[in-house]
Amino acid sequence: MQSGLLIKRRFCALVACSVLAIAGLYGSDCLAATRVEVKIPDIPGYLTLKCDFHMHTVFSDGRVWPTVRVEEAWREGLDAFAITDHIEYLPHKRDVRPEFNRPYEIARQSAKDKGLILIRGAEITRDMPPGHLNAIFLKDVNPLDVNDWKDAVKAAVEQGAFVFWNHPGWTEQQPDGKSQWYPEHTELYEKGWMHGIEVVNESSYYPLAHKWALEKKLTIVGNSDVHNPTNLDYEFHKGVHRPMTLVFAKERSTEAIKEALFARRTAVYHENTLIGKEKYLRPIYDKSIEILNGEVTVKGKGKVNIRVHNSSEIDYELAADGIVEEISAPRSITLYGDRTVLLAIGGKLEMLSGTRQIRIPYRVRNLLAAPDEGLRVELVIGVNFVAVEGK
Repeated sequence: MQSGLLIKRRFCALVACSVLAIAGLYGSDCLAATRVEVKIPDIPGYLTLKCDFHMHTVFSDGRVWPTVRVEEAWREGLDAFAITDHIEYLPHKRDVRPEFNRPYEIARQSAKDKGLILIRGAEITRDMPPGHLNAIFLKDVNPLDVNDWKDAVKAAVEQGAFVFWNHPGWTEQQPDGKSQWYPEHTELYEKGWMHGIEVVNESSYYPLAHKWALEKKLTIVGNSDVHNPTNLDYEFHKGVHRPMTLVFAKERSTEAIKEALFARRTAVYHENTLIGKEKYLRPIYDKSIEILNGEVTVKGKGKVNIRVHNSSEIDYELAADGIVEEISAPRSITLYGDRTVLLAIGGKLEMLSGTRQIRIPYRVRNLLAAPDEGLRVELVIGVNFVAVEGK
């Protein structure tokens, strides 16, 4: 009787310690679970869904149970995610029985209860070339467990899976950290068996992979590839977030996400940077930015402040991309997320008069339409110039 009581007390103590440990990871609001929404706007015609298509659990080399991935995804503002455990690399198999579909089955109901879209996936884990490939939207992972990597990819494609190349510049397989395109990738590409490529994996951005995606019309994706509890890798309490793929979907559903990925309607949110095609970056920026006093009066060489509000969470980093004849404006300015910033402009000519529409050209350094190519934007304001005479 006493031993049973002792066991019960020890169990309660263990539960209490676990709760405290989780609270330490997620903050004092752990027991009243909260979700942090990712403030990136929808664009005309599409929802902007925040997704992570690459993560691991104890069913391969991860360190958490599948339902923990659900909890993290919900708290961190994701709309959809895929658990993509390795097929060939199973370091915990003595402790966790290898069942390739089991992570999805365990996590499915929890994801549904939290309003999240869970996508069945797996990672085909081979030496370079071809390296590691993720297959998502699988119906059954088991047919991918074969000796020849080509047969594994074929089995995924025959299920209608979306296949992408993981971390092409990973130093474990590319010691110099430089992405390299091998004949095996050409074969995959020409057969239509490679649909996307990670331009961001964890903390690494691969400019060459970004260039390949544009040239070869591959879908760009960016994912966490997380193995630890996410709070061990990302300091969320300091505003840090995991990398994620932004999917521009017609509706909030598995089918719509799949359609958007095959149609290459994506961008990547990495640290304080968005990476993607101009046609998707521009509407995100345009919907984020509002000039609150779009008409101002400037007397001679006097100055006036323009109030610019940014409703997204991204700090847009603007650098001048030309000179305006009539006014002076800052050569660089940061439009901080979820804030209003004052932009000071000044007249250049004492005798200028009349109302004109002024376009101030900038490049947004952290909106990458191509490697090292910031998005061109303009701040458009109406200026009533009043001449100052007698000077």
